[in-house]
Amino acid sequence: MAKLMAIAGTGINTSSLPAALLPSRLRFNPMPGCLRVVKSPLSIPARIRRRLLTDKVRASSAAVVIETTPDPIIDEKKLNIRKNVLACPICFERVIWNGDSNLSMEAVARSSLECKTCKKSYSGKDSHLDLTITGGGKVYGEPMPASTELFRFPLVSFLYERGWRQSFSIWGGFPGPEKEFELIKDYLKPVLGGSIIDASCGSGMFSRLFAKSGLFSLVVALDFSETMLQQCYDFIKNLIMVRADISRLPFPSSSVDAVHAGAALHCWPSPSSAVAEISRVLKPGGMFVATTYIVDGPFSYLPLSRPLRQNIAQISGSHVFLSEKELEELCTSCGLVNFTSTRNRMFVMISAMKPVV
Repeated sequence: MAKLMAIAGTGINTSSLPAALLPSRLRFNPMPGCLRVVKSPLSIPARIRRRLLTDKVRASSAAVVIETTPDPIIDEKKLNIRKNVLACPICFERVIWNGDSNLSMEAVARSSLECKTCKKSYSGKDSHLDLTITGGGKVYGEPMPASTELFRFPLVSFLYERGWRQSFSIWGGFPGPEKEFELIKDYLKPVLGGSIIDASCGSGMFSRLFAKSGLFSLVVALDFSETMLQQCYDFIKNLIMVRADISRLPFPSSSVDAVHAGAALHCWPSPSSAVAEISRVLKPGGMFVATTYIVDGPFSYLPLSRPLRQNIAQISGSHVFLSEKELEELCTSCGLVNFTSTRNRMFVMISAMKPVV
């Protein structure tokens, strides 16, 4: 208590002293109470005042040693990885980040991206970066298939993780996010530690699992639906979230280690265009992992099953796969090899690799 009174009387500023070097009774900062008791510095013995001054000098010199700052080289490396991953969806050249150098989602709304080749600019929204070709336009727009537009409705996006996705386990045999994630990790073992795009991420169910696992250097959550990305943002905010067309991905060629697409392949307007685009952005040896469903029961033996499937695709934009062989041919026709699959009733998880040159 004598030291407390001495500090109060001499006016020494203890805020600059490291906590480890302060007397133990000072660490809980009882100064407001002491100021009501100590009225004058004259009541402090001189020997205590000299000792406190000596302690202050020692503490000040020690503070220079124990104070640490983050390694700017490590931070800059991580920042460069994040800033260099995106590209113009028109010419696929890397875009220039204009604005806050911090790539947090809080900085996105006040930043923009510009392609140095075609001079196209892309703006940041509250929850994501819009890297669609027509993004930011005020007049021109293109209609999308019903299966795409459905997931842009706010109610559907809100319900996706609140019963919609869970129903897949009941009617389709989907194992559930946690078990699916374990299967995904097995397929992605060759590229763990690299970058991954969660394509058609929806509300970010798997994006969060990828990020929290610590198995990847970079996770990008990508979807065409603005409302899905808003849901994703509501769940987790420390991801790069990008609105993009699956058939026109905003990434440089051969720049990504893995692409995941959970329960999405059947919703894409053109699966072949999308998988070809995924093949383009994957590095040699990169992995593509996706889940969908296969209707290969009695329906597949109906004589009009294939024409009926084509009609469904034309009207709704949703695709019905009748066999694993179809999915394998889809991947190989887009330049991917080493196709494998895992089945559970209608559920199927597939993986394929971009060949190593």
